[in-house]
Amino acid sequence: MSFISPSRALSLFSVSFLSSADSKRDRFKDQRRFSLSDGTATVMAAQMDFNLRPYQEEVVQAALRGENSIIWLPTGGGKTRAAVYVTQKHLETTANAKVAVLVNKVHLVDQHFAKEFKPYLERRYHITAISGDSNEKDFFGRLVKASDLIICTAQILENALINTEEEKHVELSDFTLLVIDECHHTQKESVYNKIMGRYVEKKLRKEGNLPQILGLTASPGTGGNRKLDKAVEHVLQICANLDSVIVSTKSFKPVLQKVVPRPKKQYDIVEKRALDPFGDHLKAMMSMIHEFMPSIVSRSLREMGTQEYEADVVELEKAGVQKENRLIAQCALHLRQYNDALLINDTVRMVDAFQGLDEFYSSKKTKLLDGTDIFLQGLFDENRLELKQLASTACYENPKLARLERTLLDEFSDKNSRGILFSKTRRGTRCLYDWVNTKPALQRVNIRAGILTGAGTGANHMTQNEQKDTIKHFRTGILNLLISTSVAEEGLDIPECNLVVRYGLLTNEIAQQQATGRARAVNSVYSVVAEEGGRELRRELTNEYLESLTAKAIDQVQQMSPREFRHKISELQQIAVLIRIQAEKKKDDRKQRYSPVQAQFQCRGCFLPVCSGEDLRKIENTHHVNINPEFVRHYKKGRQVFLERSFEDWEPGRVINCNKCGKDWGMEMKFRRVVILPCLNIKSFSLKTPGGKSTPKQWKDVEFQVKELDFLEDLSSRFPNLNLND
Repeated sequence: MSFISPSRALSLFSVSFLSSADSKRDRFKDQRRFSLSDGTATVMAAQMDFNLRPYQEEVVQAALRGENSIIWLPTGGGKTRAAVYVTQKHLETTANAKVAVLVNKVHLVDQHFAKEFKPYLERRYHITAISGDSNEKDFFGRLVKASDLIICTAQILENALINTEEEKHVELSDFTLLVIDECHHTQKESVYNKIMGRYVEKKLRKEGNLPQILGLTASPGTGGNRKLDKAVEHVLQICANLDSVIVSTKSFKPVLQKVVPRPKKQYDIVEKRALDPFGDHLKAMMSMIHEFMPSIVSRSLREMGTQEYEADVVELEKAGVQKENRLIAQCALHLRQYNDALLINDTVRMVDAFQGLDEFYSSKKTKLLDGTDIFLQGLFDENRLELKQLASTACYENPKLARLERTLLDEFSDKNSRGILFSKTRRGTRCLYDWVNTKPALQRVNIRAGILTGAGTGANHMTQNEQKDTIKHFRTGILNLLISTSVAEEGLDIPECNLVVRYGLLTNEIAQQQATGRARAVNSVYSVVAEEGGRELRRELTNEYLESLTAKAIDQVQQMSPREFRHKISELQQIAVLIRIQAEKKKDDRKQRYSPVQAQFQCRGCFLPVCSGEDLRKIENTHHVNINPEFVRHYKKGRQVFLERSFEDWEPGRVINCNKCGKDWGMEMKFRRVVILPCLNIKSFSLKTPGGKSTPKQWKDVEFQVKELDFLEDLSSRFPNLNLND
């Protein structure tokens, strides 16, 4: 029996799959030629008449002239529809046109394809939608050649730009137009900015042809700046990063305001909780942990129950790990759990706060290694019953929930109401969902709630299919209240809501504007539920000021003469390129600082030495696996990991945990159906080098080079009895 290698099989599938795509593209070309030659072009154009609103016609003019531009319109103003119009005109008038629409979230790929681009362009052009869960991404280079229009996540394009395989590689010059959705994210280390960084560098060096750029945003923001001159600098930097002018409606503002009316804003303010014995008891327990630690450490911690305190204990845990002081590291981890409970107590129910702590300590009971563990576990066990009793005492419940209940009842008395309740954390959305479903009054007005959070594999994450189903159910009316994190603030095709509630949120002016734009129904309400004099209220008022400052900054940029604008943009671009080159050099130098054998990994939970950098390999520049067969004795296997999508070369195995302390290390992966390898989470380990100990957040932060896995060389040495040539 002949053996076909994985690479050969991939090649054969690629040829078969893409030849059909090529033939489909040829059919589209033939249809276009036929349409133009037999006189039906006018009929087809009529079928795809956009009927743009006057303000949309105004903001697309720069793009229709072939200029790089950013369209600034509020949520609900029709930015994407304007982009579809520009795309159609570009495809009609540009020789060898090739368009890529880039989005920053997976679910937006299907949304833009199905709701916007497909209805208008599919009959005349070959459109391909590709996201991280699409197998077609493995042939991205060929798909680009076979398509007129590609809709994909920015990461897919970034991967293709750096990939050297012919089937997957593309150049920026392969495209004639790039449409960048939510383009205010084109800054710092974002994927958008990595792509545009290459663009700007090629432009300054005058290397080859570059595509036209069209950015879309509801708000570029002020970059956190509170003075006009600094806000102007931020807007100019966004323009420089996108090599674009920023355009908005000047002549048709009343029309825009009629299409996207501002909701009625109300501040639903509550007085501070008069008595909080549950929270006070938690703080007393935290003080006991402070006393258990060296006094010099505990004195540096800020106010309990705040984000600042959380930041302090995160840094304290790192310091404990770096000093191999398990007492400090473990106390810091437990203090963070108590602080999370205080934050939940401040936001939702006491019982939710207690349940989170109870689950944490239930999972820790069988892993007591030393006196620190015994003290921390014993402290909770001794106080558990009292905490549970306090958490169930209704008279001490959070007053913000009572205010939220009245707001929901006021708006949902109308059977056709639809709303979004924004909460800060995934866990918070779950707690609010449980609360809504336990309130008889809310059930009597027929509130049908659903949760919408970010996609992922961790606790309280949703799968991408679950996201799609929730949005579909909300759109069709099966659900009428979304309880969501920031994932619903921008981009999603969500029906008009008559109620948007921001509950316990501390966000920037961009997020606030995006959330406001969700309340687009007639006489809609935008509610801020907050404590009197609290940080949420202060932040909301600050954001109102920053929203107006953004508009002033954009106006000032638009009033610059073309010569002044281009001069400032050019300066910013040259500085950005120099900074990027220097940063890449530092990154390369850091990767070469130590040899792999000099990098020793320890479990972050118990400081057990487990492997060296020499034992590690990369797969697809993403997964970091340990190829040393001795490594298996350091961990035990847990539950099976299930993912909603399949992968070309690997499949998930079981969760792996430290044999000694139970720390979650990652999971096993079955690679090419031949070998099982432990795939490691860098956050679960500390790294010891001649320069000292560190706690890197990502694999890119390690100071040595991890080799790419060589399937034959690395695995044949690991399994000498395995004949891979059979």
